[in-house]
Amino acid sequence: MELDKKYEKYLKLTEKALEKVKIIDEKGKELVKLSRCYFEDAKHFKNKGDLVNAFSAVNYAHAFLDAGVRIGVLEGKDSTLFMSE
Repeated sequence: MELDKKYEKYLKLTEKALEKVKIIDEKGKELVKLSRCYFEDAKHFKNKGDLVNAFSAVNYAHAFLDAGVRIGVLEGKDSTLFMSE
């Protein structure tokens, strides 16, 4: 799969995850904030034609959400969007 297609796939996945995730405490709130920043960075890099950094940023964005769910500061019950145990 081409990098551009992977970027689009993970951008959509992360967008859905950001819509569904629920914040449980302050640490979770900070992880969602970081995720949103990296999500916006991903779009910025893509618009500049920097696909490598765009793909990296969207993966960081999603990783913050997955980490939050795994440690219990975020709630994400959809196993298609979040890592499950």
